[in-house]
Amino acid sequence: MTTSQARPASLVFIVVTLILDMLGIGLILPILPRLLESLSGGDIVAAAHVLGLLTALYSGMQFLFGPLTGALSDRFGRRPVLLVSLFGLGITYLLSAIAPTLALFVTVRALSGLMASTFPVASAYIADVSPPEKRAQNFGLVGFAFGIGFIAGPFLGGVLGEIDLRLPFFVAGFLSLANVVFGYFALPESLKPEHRRAIDLRRANPIGAFRVFAFAHGGALLVGGYILAAVAQRGLENIWVLYSGYRYGWSTIEVGLSLTAVGLLFALCQALLIRRVVPRFGERRALLIGLIVSAFGLFLYAIAPQGWMAYAIMLVHIPGWALVMPSLQSILSRATPPDQQGLLQGGLASVNTGTAIVGPPLATTVFAYFIGPEAPVHLPGASFYLGAALILASIAIIAATGGFRRREGAT
Repeated sequence: MTTSQARPASLVFIVVTLILDMLGIGLILPILPRLLESLSGGDIVAAAHVLGLLTALYSGMQFLFGPLTGALSDRFGRRPVLLVSLFGLGITYLLSAIAPTLALFVTVRALSGLMASTFPVASAYIADVSPPEKRAQNFGLVGFAFGIGFIAGPFLGGVLGEIDLRLPFFVAGFLSLANVVFGYFALPESLKPEHRRAIDLRRANPIGAFRVFAFAHGGALLVGGYILAAVAQRGLENIWVLYSGYRYGWSTIEVGLSLTAVGLLFALCQALLIRRVVPRFGERRALLIGLIVSAFGLFLYAIAPQGWMAYAIMLVHIPGWALVMPSLQSILSRATPPDQQGLLQGGLASVNTGTAIVGPPLATTVFAYFIGPEAPVHLPGASFYLGAALILASIAIIAATGGFRRREGAT
């Protein structure tokens, strides 16, 4: 089967894979704090500390090993790396379900972060099978899958968790393993033999991976600007439950409904908005438009006095942020040789997980300080103001880089 013949079926499998991956993550979100509390002997404070450690550890493993996974897919092909990652992810879910002690549970979840490498490899697969003019649109499928999985996962996890706290892990594990079987029979290889490349350990790490961004003139600066915006976005995602509960008095159900609305809107934007905006304005302008709208949305969250206004602001903020990552991926993918698409996507995955390590504690620290007694002014929305400022700085950096193209002689 040729690559062109395989495109429709391949993209369907990739979307299904990403939905199931995000569904697996969403399944355990509602029950993870309660399970950690039970493993900590009912100590809520200890469970809170472990939850923070676990989140950082999971993201840290992805940060460290994302580039290596991408480089492995450049060497051996997307298909085997994707299937091995899915298999490992399924096994770690099942091991999490039966882990008898807190130490063993944390160890297994760290291994799960290592195996959760499907996003960069799936993105590289999309780059392989997509013509340049449709890459931004097809990269939007990643966000679409994220949104769909985020809509269904937390709801199902809450329902299953009421039956048994371990049940969502069993379900997530079986879904991942079932997808391995599906992929074994349905997924062709996308990377041509002549585009495969030996592994360069100097680049197959979070620091060395930044060298791949230099294939585009201004590429490293572009990614540097994006990092500021991503730190702001990761902070928003982490602070939302605390902020909405503190400022608006939202219950758990109200917070859950807001997250469902976010997932639904994000999925719709990825599926419908990108294919219209990017061809009309171009990737670079779409990226800048998305960042400008995102900064404005964060500012509006900070000043909104009523909870219902947050839903109206989502109609501004979510479409803006939905444009950012697909446009960035498409710009860099165009400028990167075919034999290093996996390394590129692995590097971008490390960037995103790295910002997930930095953004949350930054946002929560600022939030806690400005609602505390020592703050010079009571400002619950301070972390959103900070996020808007970071995105404005990101816009300035990216706007100053000019156009992007592959460097001559890049290999």
